[in-house]
Amino acid sequence: MNIPQKWREQFPHALIEQQAIGESRADVFRLRQNGGAELFLKSEPLEEHGELADEIDRLRWLQHMGLPAPEVLDDVKEVHRHWLLMTAVPGRDLASTNELPAGQIVHILATALRALHQLPVALCPFDHSLELRIARAQQHVSAGLVDETDFDDERLGQSAEDVFAELVATQPKTHDLVVTHGDACLPNFMTAEGRFSGFIDCGRLGVSDRFQDLALAARSIESNLGQEWVKPFFEVYGVEPDEQRMKFYCLLDEFF
Repeated sequence: MNIPQKWREQFPHALIEQQAIGESRADVFRLRQNGGAELFLKSEPLEEHGELADEIDRLRWLQHMGLPAPEVLDDVKEVHRHWLLMTAVPGRDLASTNELPAGQIVHILATALRALHQLPVALCPFDHSLELRIARAQQHVSAGLVDETDFDDERLGQSAEDVFAELVATQPKTHDLVVTHGDACLPNFMTAEGRFSGFIDCGRLGVSDRFQDLALAARSIESNLGQEWVKPFFEVYGVEPDEQRMKFYCLLDEFF
């Protein structure tokens, strides 16, 4: 792997393994050192629609707020790519852990989201208001970044333009703003020793409607654990499901 020169010199004997889980457009690598801490590298092309700079800012903010997440150690722009070096969060992600029962996984996810959503909105500098998110979705359509083959089953075969028209036409009128993760799927929440250990893939964190997170969390629970675990998730989190908003925020996710 052709990592930045300064890190090749810093970690000359490290084993670097590409990670497959997740749907981020960035490449992620685990860096294993003999006798040293395990680290992670993340890399994406330097381009207008990149998210790595956003993630660096958000990881630093989470550290400042005292919430568990990778610590940014360094970042480098080299050979038309942006690179991030960060610490590893202990444990495994909630999608790939095979040690915990479904009820415990749901409880960890719900309580982690509730803690994030309780942060004061006024302290979060990252605006993910619906107006801005829809504008970004339109930019992704125009730039050809929307993978129409990866649409959810009910939208397969439709064009990105048609799905975007549906998005604009079905915007919710209710907004309950909190600090959201932005991509609240099971692979982006870590667990160690049966407890929540940290947030990862935080490039879309920002102030948005709480159902931005709850919709994607419920969809991920249904896909990974089964529909029967969605109701317990909402019971632990402490709100009633809003089917209209959940459908909308899953639709919005098609563009990211």
